[in-house]
Amino acid sequence: MNIGDVNFEEITLFKGMPAASLDKVRAIFGVRSLDAGENLITEGEPGDEMFILVSGRVRISKSMLMEGMDLPLMEVGNLRKVLATVDESSYPIFGEIALIDRDTRSATIHVLEPSHFLVTDRARFFDLLDREPAIGNKLFAALARRMAATIRNSNSELVKLSTALALALSRCGARP
Repeated sequence: MNIGDVNFEEITLFKGMPAASLDKVRAIFGVRSLDAGENLITEGEPGDEMFILVSGRVRISKSMLMEGMDLPLMEVGNLRKVLATVDESSYPIFGEIALIDRDTRSATIHVLEPSHFLVTDRARFFDLLDREPAIGNKLFAALARRMAATIRNSNSELVKLSTALALALSRCGARP
C-alpha cells in the first residue's frame, strides 16, 4: 500500500478539509505496514508518532498492574485488559497523546492481521501547524474532540469501577 491508495477525505480527522489543505496534510504522512503478531505501539515505551489504521485489525490493551506493583494475581493468566478490537472501518487513531506531549505510550496496539497505518511524527506534524495555522486549528480541534470523548468515556468507566468496588467491599463486610 502507498499513500496514494488512501482516501483522506473519508478519515474523520480530516473530514471537511478542502482539497488544497488535504494535499498539505497528506505530505506529512507515510505508510507503515505490519504483519499479524507485531506491536504497533507498546505500553510504557516512549514515542512521538501518531497512527491511523487504514486497513487491517488490531487489539488495544493495557496492563492491569502499574509498573513496580507486585500483587498475588498468579491465578490470572493474562495481566492485560483488552480495551477494544478495531478495524479500519472507523479509521481509528493511535498515539495522538504521545504526538502532542512526548510521554510514554498508555496502551499496547497489537496487530491481529496484516495492517496498514498512516504515520506522522511530532516534527512533521508541528512543522505543518507552524506553516499552516488554519489547518493546525482544524487538526487540533479534531484531536481535542477525540481526546474529550476518551476522557468522558474513562470517567464513566471509573464511576462504574468504583461503584462495583464499593459494592464488593460492602458485601465482604469491609468498610471503604
